[in-house]
Amino acid sequence: MLKQVAEGVLVHESECIQSNAIVVEGNAGVLLIDPGITRDEMSTISDDLRESGTPVVAGFSTHPDWDHVLWHPAFGDVPRYGTARCAASLRDLLSNPDWEARVAVGLPPEFAEEIPMDLLGLITGLPAETTRVPWDGPEVRIIEHRGHAPGHAALLIEGSGVLVAGDMLSDVLIPMLDPGAANPIDDYLAALRLFERVAGDVDVVVPGHGSVGRGDQVHARIDQDRAYVHALRDGTDPSDPRIGPSAKPGWEWVSDVHTWQLQRLATGTPG
Repeated sequence: MLKQVAEGVLVHESECIQSNAIVVEGNAGVLLIDPGITRDEMSTISDDLRESGTPVVAGFSTHPDWDHVLWHPAFGDVPRYGTARCAASLRDLLSNPDWEARVAVGLPPEFAEEIPMDLLGLITGLPAETTRVPWDGPEVRIIEHRGHAPGHAALLIEGSGVLVAGDMLSDVLIPMLDPGAANPIDDYLAALRLFERVAGDVDVVVPGHGSVGRGDQVHARIDQDRAYVHALRDGTDPSDPRIGPSAKPGWEWVSDVHTWQLQRLATGTPG
């Protein structure tokens, strides 16, 4: 079910890892950002849009992780955008004959059979340095970085004051660094600085996974993510409620991610 979070912006939260699909209303239809996760959920989103008479006219994927590059035939054959780096990463993946098996390894087993792979990753890369999503609707500013993945883009929906953060600024997920980056700590901190620069224009933040944040939570989440990354860098206890005994029930696995990141940074082992 789509829920309005700001003027002209709606969100559907999946039962699978609390993934958020974002709908932005435009002049001739909607921009659909990171749709997912299961066939039934995407079909429900399509049904809701059809009932309101608003077709999908474009899509956007914030980054190349499998759960952000899904699609459903009911959304139509429309342009699906991402940054040039995001699209290049997906081309590399899809060029492998066993790409489907590679993706399947990371799927949540309880949802794996319900996740459609047919149209996964068919993204058109926007020219490098593109700063706006090309569509007939509100200005959507692209804030590209590589804090979590190559070609990651947050989107600032101007006029509505909504920041679509991709896999950052979550209340349930710790910062997950890009394991392939040469300087993952520096990259992540640089991304947070970009968010800080626009935070004054943001009233609502929608993370890739977790709850929508409002008002002061925007700055609070930036500060929380930065504190965690500093703790990783310095080898100190992050005292982060997203890991350990106070973690949200069902999200205890986030502590395993934290342990893996600590080990990788300590040894310099590639991901």
